[in-house]
Amino acid sequence: MPKPPQLAPFDPEEQRFYSESLPNVRAPHPISKAEPGHPTEETHFGRLYPRSRSFGHYPKLMTIGEDWDVDRPVNREPGFLAQLPLPHDRSAQRPHHCRRRTNPAAKRRQALRGPAYMFSAPSFSLSEVEQRFLEAAEYGNIPEVRRMLLHMPNLNVNAVDYMGQNALQLAVANEHLEVTELLLGRTDLARVGDALLLAISKGYIRITEALLSHPSFRDANRLTASPAQVDMMDDFYAYDEDGTRFSHDVTPVILAAHCQEYEIVHTLLSKGARIDPPHDYFCGCDSCNYHQQYDSFSHSRSRINAYRGLASPAYLSLFNEDPVLAALELSNELAMLADIEKEFKNDYSRLSNQCKDYVVGLLDLCRSTEEVEAILNGETFCEDTFDVAGRPPLTRLKLAIKYELKKFVAHPNCQQQLLSIWYENLPGLRQQTTAVKLLVVLAVAVGLPGLAVAYWVTPCSRVGKVLRSPFMKFVAHASSFTVFLGLLILNAADRFAGTTILPNMTHHQQQPGGLQFKSDPLLLYRKTTTPFTWMEILIISWVMGMIWAEVKEIWSQGPEEYLVELWNFLDFGMLAIFLASFSCRFSAMKRADLAQSFVYQHNKTLDKLPPEVEYFTKARIHWMPSDPQLISEGLYAIAVVLSFSRIAYILPANESFGPLQISLGRTVKDIFKFMVIFLLVFLAFMIGMFNLYSYYLGAKQNDAFTTLEESFKTLFWAIFGLSEVKSVVINNGHKFIENIGYILYGVYNVTMVIVLLNMLIAMINSSFQEIEDDADVEWKFARAKLWFSYFEEGRTLPVPFNLVPSPKSTLRLVTAMKSKLKQLVHRSREKNPGTQLNQVLYLRRNQTFCCLIMKRLIKRYIIKAQANRESDEITEGELKDIKQDISSLRYELLEEKSQNMETLDVLLGRLGQIGPSSS
Repeated sequence: MPKPPQLAPFDPEEQRFYSESLPNVRAPHPISKAEPGHPTEETHFGRLYPRSRSFGHYPKLMTIGEDWDVDRPVNREPGFLAQLPLPHDRSAQRPHHCRRRTNPAAKRRQALRGPAYMFSAPSFSLSEVEQRFLEAAEYGNIPEVRRMLLHMPNLNVNAVDYMGQNALQLAVANEHLEVTELLLGRTDLARVGDALLLAISKGYIRITEALLSHPSFRDANRLTASPAQVDMMDDFYAYDEDGTRFSHDVTPVILAAHCQEYEIVHTLLSKGARIDPPHDYFCGCDSCNYHQQYDSFSHSRSRINAYRGLASPAYLSLFNEDPVLAALELSNELAMLADIEKEFKNDYSRLSNQCKDYVVGLLDLCRSTEEVEAILNGETFCEDTFDVAGRPPLTRLKLAIKYELKKFVAHPNCQQQLLSIWYENLPGLRQQTTAVKLLVVLAVAVGLPGLAVAYWVTPCSRVGKVLRSPFMKFVAHASSFTVFLGLLILNAADRFAGTTILPNMTHHQQQPGGLQFKSDPLLLYRKTTTPFTWMEILIISWVMGMIWAEVKEIWSQGPEEYLVELWNFLDFGMLAIFLASFSCRFSAMKRADLAQSFVYQHNKTLDKLPPEVEYFTKARIHWMPSDPQLISEGLYAIAVVLSFSRIAYILPANESFGPLQISLGRTVKDIFKFMVIFLLVFLAFMIGMFNLYSYYLGAKQNDAFTTLEESFKTLFWAIFGLSEVKSVVINNGHKFIENIGYILYGVYNVTMVIVLLNMLIAMINSSFQEIEDDADVEWKFARAKLWFSYFEEGRTLPVPFNLVPSPKSTLRLVTAMKSKLKQLVHRSREKNPGTQLNQVLYLRRNQTFCCLIMKRLIKRYIIKAQANRESDEITEGELKDIKQDISSLRYELLEEKSQNMETLDVLLGRLGQIGPSSS
């Protein structure tokens, strides 16, 4: 075992320097830990603690020698800690016999003061006056500070202790407002910026206001520049320019925002302070490139500090006119940065969640519907909002759904507002039972054609308004889709009990069902299979209606918004496959029609036909694999499966099925993640086993692994236990190859079945548990997304009734064309000034109303935040503040006592003069 490192022994001179007792010193009061400044107090402390001197519980000052010069210069270099004194003057040291006498207190001071020697090289020491001045400022001795500032004009107010803190910093750190105000009266005071940052970090509001009244802050750049941005020769941030206490890129307003100091943030903002948003992460400007190359870590931390300030509830509340919009956009920006800067993902994610919680907190403070609407709508003016009278645009809610602020969308106040819009124009239905609602749904499904005709004729009637309500639109579209699924089922009803024509038969060989075709002996078999039935024509009409609805949605939302929603990919895939299937079927039908025409024109019988025409007389078993009708049937089967899976889109409307549908969607995402590792392992064993057994085709008990296709099949079905062990057995005696096959096949089964499949089960279980733990929020968010898709104007008529243009759509088209022609003819003509004036007046009225409500909510939020801080338990810092106040009060009482004693002495002297004269 290596020996532990040995500490180097102290130099004797240094040990004497740290341990010797100083002469003619006085111990402070236990509460104030400061040196007494009053004669009466000196006598009292001299009797209690003779021949001793202490600089407090935390010895920040060191004194060596006697008879210091009052005006002795102090070494102050900006950006460096104060130099510790060295015992150069041997005459200033105590005699040898005094140096050997130590006590426990002296040993304790030695242990505490020792590390201070390592901060900087020793240089000059402080004079006794400077030490007394720093102590008086630190412990709140107001009379002593006032006396020294008045009677010592050459006093160095910028003297610093061993930690580089001057009197102003010590007074601010101990919350001595009166001392701070006295020090701010000096024109040569330095490190005002350091003191301001310290006051902000401790939340001393009155001291911060006093510091901001200093002439140094007349320059607005002082509040916007960080310690790293000031001049190197400037002593404004001499202490924190290298990040001693705070990060070098922190400005006063950023620090106040970090500390959630609302009053200080308000004061700084009123003086013009602002937080500059960081540049884009991919910004290529010269400044970003320089900082990225010079110190990328410091650049990233400065960006995080700026975003911490911007995401602070204090800054969001007091700086932004629309704090809801600012918080929503900032949360999305931070979430994107969390995905880009992976190394700081936790920091950005925490800030993004902080913005989301802030918006939820504002929504939680709403007390009326108009306040909820102000948050959900914002200061938005849109001409489209006039089309639906009384329906709010819900602009902020759209952003919240887009940025996935689930707690905000699922909040009871937001859900209540959505519910009132959902049952619009349907008074009383909201309070009805589920049975009554089901009867309404059934009635709408049955009478859907009549409702569609009524809406065509009179879209503005009561029936039209009812049909435009989101709930009725949802019921109509759901009923239409249910009918579409029923058509898909009924289309195969003739084959439920099995087909009457076997794959090796044609219609001429059909026993019971072929009688209807025997009247036409020249009829080709493919003419009986390719034509569309009336059921298939209905399905085609539904598909065309859904395609038209998707086209209108892409037109209204835009391609980018359309591609964001995953359900749109399912719709697009389903409709594209249906369209491809019908196209292949139509192609096969046209070819069959051409062949039938050829037979009618050139043949009397079906014998001796050309090969290309004879092909259409053959049974299904003889068709080519690439036949368009076979491809059509395969694509149709896939489209039917996707159609039935599309019904999961409406499941979030129900509280019981909604969480299950969300869990299923999350499970599908987990499976896609798992497939990456699965495919790598599967591909590795498939290629390996194929290379091992590809030379033994015909020499094995089966064809497993002899071809790439057989290798895929064998390994795939082995996952489900449907492959046999004899798949690796070779008939000849090549035992080495066979043993290698056994090993690889066993490792594959262990890896896939035991490891990977169980890992997939664990992933699915974890996702399901996450949804289950927050099922109510997840379901309400999914339901809000479903509801919101029916809030927008348009898409009233369901499929396939939307294929017939309504008078309303025709009128809109004519109006749009008319306005377009007017713009082309009169390009220089402006809009109707009356309409513009109405819109401007409405916009101003709306903005003023929203601003008043937002100010009201911000006041409530700030009051609640301050009340929460006041209700916290008393901390050690607050106890220390009380202690410092008692110390300052003690000095003031001593000063008052001294003045009273002087007054009493004067009165006694006068009394003594009067006595002899009267006698």
